Amino acid sequence: MVPLSWSYYRAVTAPGSAPLSVKSVEWFKGLPGGTWVTLKTERLWYSWHKPPVGGSLVGGIPAESPATTQTPSPAAGVPALRHLPTPANIKPFVSNPLPNEGVWQPVGRTVKGVPTTRVAFLRPDGQHTSLLGTVMWMDQTLLSTRLIPGTQVPGGASTPAEIPKAQFDSLVATFNSGFLLKDSHGGFYVNGHTYAPLVNGQASMVIYKDGTVDIGRWENEVTMTPQVAAVRQNLAPLVDNGRPVAGLAQDSFLKWGATLGNTVLVWRSGVGITADGAIVYAAAPALSVRSLASLLARAGAVRGMELDINPEWTTGIYYTAAPNSSIGIYPHLLLATMQRSSQRYLIPDERDFFAEFIRPKLLNGA
Repeated sequence: MVPLSWSYYRAVTAPGSAPLSVKSVEWFKGLPGGTWVTLKTERLWYSWHKPPVGGSLVGGIPAESPATTQTPSPAAGVPALRHLPTPANIKPFVSNPLPNEGVWQPVGRTVKGVPTTRVAFLRPDGQHTSLLGTVMWMDQTLLSTRLIPGTQVPGGASTPAEIPKAQFDSLVATFNSGFLLKDSHGGFYVNGHTYAPLVNGQASMVIYKDGTVDIGRWENEVTMTPQVAAVRQNLAPLVDNGRPVAGLAQDSFLKWGATLGNTVLVWRSGVGITADGAIVYAAAPALSVRSLASLLARAGAVRGMELDINPEWTTGIYYTAAPNSSIGIYPHLLLATMQRSSQRYLIPDERDFFAEFIRPKLLNGA
């Protein structure tokens, strides 16, 4: 009992913002047979607590406090700011959409009056009409992406597992990364170090040294080059050529990892890349793998992948300036129903995550 107790103590006192209950479950999953027991328990719990079918959405579609939607005319002799056009609104899944359902709303920081980030809210499918999902659109021409290692995933990284305060003035958005490495069926590479070998064919989010992102199958659409700064792999691709990939209806643990598989309806998240290069992050309760893929595709993703699942790990946040606060920024959860705190990535976190910053050359004009 002594080594077991010591192991548990180290797990629950390790740096990170997860509550004790979550840390305890993660510790148990690491024991021999723990993952199998946890998986069976989770599937049983979700079979007893299925999301409600039908019903109306209480409160309607949120109306975010918008950033300006007008691009100022440049002064004489000053070139216009290069940025992506406003994306087409997302077609709702329901036959009787609510006002503003699927409509992109500019939020958060701007660069010279141009929104860097937009969000859209919609029901995740036509059956679970009392639940709300969201998509966050991010303009890569204005933003630079980084992969931030966590204290435990991948483990052993020397960089802080949080956003440094010195970078708060350029912080635009953060969102969760993928599964535990042992469950991801993929690799992890950042800052010249390979924490887990990269696997051919797996869905990969690749970040280049200039801060731009691409998503695709490893050694197919994306591969290692001297310009690659980070690669995060997670399971098989969800979206290709703008459509959900074939075979998503199969509940395959071989393909989807030691998780809840495909068909269990649970909090899920994913990320995609659009034809013009924008990043789209999607999250919602009561998603299957297929419904997540459909959400990403409707948001304009031409290629996409699943990220982490379950309410404990699905977290998307955008930030606004707050000059009168002690830290100078204010974090906004994409959905009020997300379980973790909006401060999650401003303090050390267990899991790796992605962060979006205004590009340095544009920061003075923000």
